[in-house]
Amino acid sequence: MIVGNGPVADGSDRMIDLSDLVIRFNDSRNLGPAGRRTDVVAVCNTGRPAHAMVTSQQWRGSPAVVGSREIWSVRDPEKFTALRPQLAITNPELDDFCDDRTADFATFAQESGKAHRVIPATVHEAADVALAAHEPGPYVVPSSGMVVVTHILGDFGFAGDEIVIAGFGHTGWDGHPFAAERRLIETYIAAGRLQRLPSSSSPSQGA
Repeated sequence: MIVGNGPVADGSDRMIDLSDLVIRFNDSRNLGPAGRRTDVVAVCNTGRPAHAMVTSQQWRGSPAVVGSREIWSVRDPEKFTALRPQLAITNPELDDFCDDRTADFATFAQESGKAHRVIPATVHEAADVALAAHEPGPYVVPSSGMVVVTHILGDFGFAGDEIVIAGFGHTGWDGHPFAAERRLIETYIAAGRLQRLPSSSSPSQGA
């Protein structure tokens, strides 16, 4: 179960908590309505969101983080180091976007008895390739949710598993290609590679 931070339909909490593996994102804002079980917290490990999390005792002590077994850093440090010169030209306002806090998340995980994994750049690049067929327009990077979905679908360790997403509203920061991500996700659902739990109709944020 891959749980984004958007709203979920009433009753989703039980189904989510009964899953074999539950992956959440960053501050896990919908914990409770979207269940409480958390095996993995996938974090945006660069830029301001990363700084806000690793320096926050509230995040470190949050139920989702405390209950998790693994922390996944979704941004490969080498990929984002290489991205910095390009963004300095195309998006100069994102001057701290590539600031890397991966080592801080790794240290936190080790001190907390959790595993730490960095999702490799090849996954990010595979998401870019898949999105290219869905008219993404200009964007900065895929969302964390899109990177994790791409990782799970491409990992032979999950072959044959029933993979379900919930709380994916495909809206949020305009540097993510959310409309294209929605179209890509729908192709995965149509092909039987993913399932989606129903969402509530209220406004939502992407994973």
